[in-house]
Order: sequence, then C-alpha cells, then structure tokens
Amino acid sequence: MRNRIRELGITVGSFPTGKRNMITDVPGVQVGNVTLKEDLPNEECIRTGVTAILPHTGNVFQDKVPAASFVLNGFGKTTGLIQVEELGVIESPIMLTNTFNVGTVLQGTHNYILENNSDIGDQTGSLNVVVGECNDMYLNSVKKVPIREEHARKAITNASSEVEEGAVGAGTGMMCYQYKGGVGTASRLVRDNYTIGVLVVSNFGRREEFEWGHYQPTKMNDEEVPDGSIMMVVATDAPVTDRQLKRIAKRAPVGLARTGSRVHHGSGDIVIAFTNGYTIPHNVKGEYQAKQVHIRDDSKIMNELFQGVAEATEEAILNSLTKAETTSGRKGRVLEGIPYDSFKAFTD
Repeated sequence: MRNRIRELGITVGSFPTGKRNMITDVPGVQVGNVTLKEDLPNEECIRTGVTAILPHTGNVFQDKVPAASFVLNGFGKTTGLIQVEELGVIESPIMLTNTFNVGTVLQGTHNYILENNSDIGDQTGSLNVVVGECNDMYLNSVKKVPIREEHARKAITNASSEVEEGAVGAGTGMMCYQYKGGVGTASRLVRDNYTIGVLVVSNFGRREEFEWGHYQPTKMNDEEVPDGSIMMVVATDAPVTDRQLKRIAKRAPVGLARTGSRVHHGSGDIVIAFTNGYTIPHNVKGEYQAKQVHIRDDSKIMNELFQGVAEATEEAILNSLTKAETTSGRKGRVLEGIPYDSFKAFTD
C-alpha cells in the first residue's frame, strides 16, 4: 500500500487538515470510483475509469448547490459549465473520466438523474450534468472507449466518505510529472469551523518541472507524451455565493503552481467549486426568494478559504503522486510510482 505525503513526514502549508484530510471532510460530500483495467491483444490495454463527486447526500437536482468554475487553460472537453456560469448552481454529481468518454458518462449520469426525478420532462424541461476529463492515452487505448453508461451509475452509487486515491477511477491511466498520477485529495479547516476540500485528477507536467522532488531522468519519448491536464474540484461548507466561489476557484491554481506546473499549451486546467453550506431548492413558490446570509468578501474567513484551497490543492496533487502504484499500459509502456526517496530533502 502506497503512502500519502504526510505519512512520509512532509507537511504542506500551515492550516490544520480535516479528520480524513480528504474532500469528504466537508460534511455530506461523497466520492465514488469505478476502475477499469484489462490487457488486450496486440499490446492494447484498458486503463481508465470514472470518478463521481456528490455535493451532498440528498437529491442534488432537487436541492442544488451554489457553484462556479474557473478555466486556467481551456484545452479541455467539459460539459455543463456554461450553465453553471450562467445560473451559479450545480444540479448533478460532478463526474470525471477520460477525454473520449465524456459523452457516455454524461448520458449515464443523465439517465440516473431522470430515474430519480420524475418531474424532469414533465414539470421541468432541463437537466445540466457536469462532466470533466483528462487524456489517459499514454497508458490507455482510448479508441477502445470501454466505459459504459452503467459505469457512471456505479461510480455514483459507490460513493462514500472514504476516498480511494492514486491509479483509480478517472485517474487509472493518468500521468503526473511523468510519474504515475491520478486521483488525490486533501482538506483544510478554517475559522468558524468551516472546511474546504479539494479532489484532483492529475495528468500534467514534465519530470524536470516538479518542484518537490530531485530530478530523475526518464526514458520516455517526450513526443509521445501529451501536454496533459488537471481537473480540480473544490468543496466547502462555508456560506459563500457563486461569485465568491469563483474567487475561491481562482486560488486553486496557486497550489498547482507550487508543485511546478507551467500550464502547457495543450493542458486543460479547470476548477469546479461548490458549497453545500446551503442549498437552493428546485421548486420555489412565488416571485421572491429569501436572502441567504453570506461571508463578507473582506472577512478573515475569505482569506483563510483562499489559503486553504491553495494548500489543499497542492497536497492533493502530491497525494495523487505518492498514492499511485507503478502501472503498465499500451505498447508496453510503464509509468513508475514516484520514488519516495526523491522527497528526502523535504524530510531531513
């Protein structure tokens, strides 16, 4: 069993973590993974999967969460973010997968929500499913498109407060700094007992860019390695608006940069942020809605949320590396789990 970064004696940042040091420290948030691994003839391999993040334990379509997104570099294929930007809410689980399976995961999630909300298509004519992706073509035979609609459903129904990390779910075939990457998560506690948590799917960077380890050359042909991407999902229970969530989302790339990312031309670096500190009911009678009390922009809490998301993003990326096992893939390729001795300078 591979270790998380703190189990190597390394502390990231100064704020305390939640009990699990995971995005699920935000009460009600759950995460599920479906991992697909199969060796096929002619050096083809399936190394991919689906990850689902549930904003709360209820019906997210009926009780939507305030949300925002931030695109640092837009070489990505997401669904649903236009409506999130327009209306400031998320009404589905947040689904993550590989580039070629966004449509399938969207449809599977769409059907799952339809089955649990009989008013859609009758009293309600719209449903907005959020799906994000990274490209796992280095290890995974992406043209085989093995993910099916039932895998999206299973990721949702598998969701719990315990999060698998490393080469699992949407992170199964991903690469980070030319080591094995994947799913990673972390959390921070801020004043007034609020929590902010981050989950990433890391799939970016060159070996020489990594700021946390001693440079170790790789035998990879760099021309075969795509620029990569990272999906960053931020959750909190603090009572903030969708506009404030946009501000919080913009601080996640601070943590990304601390690990060494240069945000390459072909990289999709995307943040999706939400709060479940309050929900917005789907069915509201009348023309007016009661105003929610929110944190002030100039409060100390906001500054701590900014710091907390930067720290948690950095640590989540490191956990995605240290938890990922060495993984083989298509064309005989192998991605090495990051050697722990490369962190020695940070543990002395």
